[in-house]
Amino acid sequence: MRSMTGFGKGSATGAGVCFNIEISAVNRRQLDIRVGMPNGLAAFEPLLRRLMGQHVSRGSLQVRVDFSQENSGDIPARINQPLLDKMIEVALTLKQKYDLPGEISPTSLMVVPGVVEAVAPDVDREDVRLVFSRALELALDALNKTREQEGLNLLNDLSDRLNNLEKLVERLEPLTDAIPGQLKEKMLERLTREGLSVDTADERVVKEMVIFADKSDATEEITRLRSHFGQFRQFCKNDSVVGRGLDFLTQEMLREINTLGNKAGGGEITPLVVEFKTELEKIREQVQNIE
Repeated sequence: MRSMTGFGKGSATGAGVCFNIEISAVNRRQLDIRVGMPNGLAAFEPLLRRLMGQHVSRGSLQVRVDFSQENSGDIPARINQPLLDKMIEVALTLKQKYDLPGEISPTSLMVVPGVVEAVAPDVDREDVRLVFSRALELALDALNKTREQEGLNLLNDLSDRLNNLEKLVERLEPLTDAIPGQLKEKMLERLTREGLSVDTADERVVKEMVIFADKSDATEEITRLRSHFGQFRQFCKNDSVVGRGLDFLTQEMLREINTLGNKAGGGEITPLVVEFKTELEKIREQVQNIE
């Protein structure tokens, strides 16, 4: 089991260049990858998305890619001459229009983003692509290690909360077993108060009372809840993507406990149903973070 939340970074050097890649991930129902990299590396994006799709199936991921020249903190650069020329032209116009003092220094304009552009490595070279892939693989491995550790924490929490739900069902079961008989007695009392005579030996009356009592029988809901508990634990043992399956099971548990609560109609059962739904909501919130 893996969480959808995590962080990883990787670096690889070779072919005269060093790639540094950072990946941060948070929960999201579908896979959403956002990439930030220098324009000269845009050709690597399809490769990046393909490799990430092999390691991650759900979540919102932010990827940052940087590069530098091997064994140096500096990278080759070039001047964006058209942009610099345009900025100088605009600066001279503003200086003349508003009679601004001082001189215009091209050096001061070169710190503006986009004026000085890094020279990207040759993305068509296979050795450069291999270095990029290696850095990305290392970042993904680091990311998944943090997601697996967080997944282990989630697993422990979910196991404890599922134990609580099972204990609540154990307390609910004997109470729900008594519901049909209690409703039958209440129905007879009400008919008696209304002055209506009821022949409990009449087969038709007995049949109607049995049908009425069966509608309040929560045995089916109890059985299904226990089945869902078993499936939930089985999912948690699976190393594959389980988030959607667990989310479905929590919805099914909610449906069953709602039905049981409607049949109970109050009494000692209602507080236990409320407690069950509160604990189930905490489980549902945790499940939203599982891949």
